[in-house]
Amino acid sequence: QVQLVESGGGLVQAGGSLRLSCAASGRTVSTFAMGWFRQAPGKEREFVATINWGGGRTDYANSVKGRFTISRDNAKNTVYLQMNSLKPEDTAIYYCAARRTGSTYQLAPGYDYWGQGTQVTVSS
Repeated sequence: QVQLVESGGGLVQAGGSLRLSCAASGRTVSTFAMGWFRQAPGKEREFVATINWGGGRTDYANSVKGRFTISRDNAKNTVYLQMNSLKPEDTAIYYCAARRTGSTYQLAPGYDYWGQGTQVTVSS
């Protein structure tokens, strides 16, 4: 089993930055692909970013491309999401997810493990 715990969320003004962390425990996720998803009130969960097992490939939602960066430190069993130039529409609960297959993937049903989420609120 893999447990995922997100941290780093909070309240920030538009244009600001936040760095989310996702710490994995229970086993190493160094061979897993990892992803970030988000869910705003009244909306479905949506894909944000994904990274392959080695960190050499990343994919992003068009809405965050150029502003967000996903990265990983396999030695620390941790994945990060650096969020810059935040907008009010980025307000959501952000979830970390792990996928046993190591390649990047954008669909939520393809992930095997999920964290509890961390709230990000961007004020205008």
